[in-house]
Amino acid sequence: MNFEVPDEHRMIRNTVREFADEEIAPIAQEIEDEHRYPAEVFDALAGLDVMGIPITEEYGGLGGDQLMYALVTEELGRVSGAIGLSYAAHVSLAAKPIELFGTHEQKERWLRPLAEGEAIGAWALTEPGSGSDASNMDTHAERDGDEYVLDGTKQFITNASEAGSILVKAVTDPDAGYDGISTFIVDPREDDGFEVTTIWDKMGLNASPTCEIAFDDVRLPEDRLLGTEGDGWTQTMKTLGGGRISIAALSVGLAQGAYEAARSYAGEREQFDQPVSKFDAVRDMIVEMDRKIERSRLLTHKAAAQYDSGGEVTKSSSLAKLDASETSREVAEDAVQVLGGYGYTTDFAPQRFYRDAKLMEIGEGTSEIQRMVIGRELGL
Repeated sequence: MNFEVPDEHRMIRNTVREFADEEIAPIAQEIEDEHRYPAEVFDALAGLDVMGIPITEEYGGLGGDQLMYALVTEELGRVSGAIGLSYAAHVSLAAKPIELFGTHEQKERWLRPLAEGEAIGAWALTEPGSGSDASNMDTHAERDGDEYVLDGTKQFITNASEAGSILVKAVTDPDAGYDGISTFIVDPREDDGFEVTTIWDKMGLNASPTCEIAFDDVRLPEDRLLGTEGDGWTQTMKTLGGGRISIAALSVGLAQGAYEAARSYAGEREQFDQPVSKFDAVRDMIVEMDRKIERSRLLTHKAAAQYDSGGEVTKSSSLAKLDASETSREVAEDAVQVLGGYGYTTDFAPQRFYRDAKLMEIGEGTSEIQRMVIGRELGL
């Protein structure tokens, strides 16, 4: 982990790394077993002023960039995929779009509490029947005077049960295709007709709530529309560019955590009167872990740097997300193998990283979708 990053970035990364090792690592398996969202951890992260890293200081953020945010996301994922996932969804999906597309009044009311860590945010795109075809949505919002009436169901929504605000995609013009999708800000604490209908038990990441949510005649004032009618899909594509970088960073963190556990164990565990790291099979496996992580981290940092320079990140973010998500699964699986029987127990972290890593190949566009996007960018 010897990347040359700016001094300010290094300081923030090291602060979060120390916090993660001291405060998150000791409870990471506990909160997973209890399926408990650790509000106290996010309160502490707010105290470190990192809940709004890439958000301008004018609205309560740190004024950092995508690279700094990626570094922090990686450090959180290195000890807890669940905390890293809730953090990433909060920053890149819930807060950043309000900064990019919201009015001054919306930023003051909805962005500031997210950036300052007073509330956690969520973003609702996927529906029970949409899957990878995210534009195929039944949730709709009909204009009624100076209000919109929102109806529908959203599926697999991170943080929804804990959120102070949720950005919801809905159809406002059924005949306009992509140009008929709009974004609305929903207050789950105050808006009548909103309900969390399911909090899913999952293969992993159970300290990060994943919800099904329903809207039944939710009446929203017109100032809850983010941008203008029909902007929703363009906003979504812009948001996913940054979101895929964050999932890539989280994936690198998961892989790094699994690698560190495997390397430490291999250096201490002795068989046939020598550490198992001295055996070619184990040594080569650990070397491969390190190689894959370094490659994925480079791709992630490249995409983040392009984002920060204002460049087009469709290809680079998809490439980083594809590579890093597969790396996280492969490295975590090998880490379990290095630990042998112990790796299969919950007393050791690799099994948790392995279960957490699988979602990285599914969320924010499956690996198959990433290959399709990259192929399109290559003109194939």
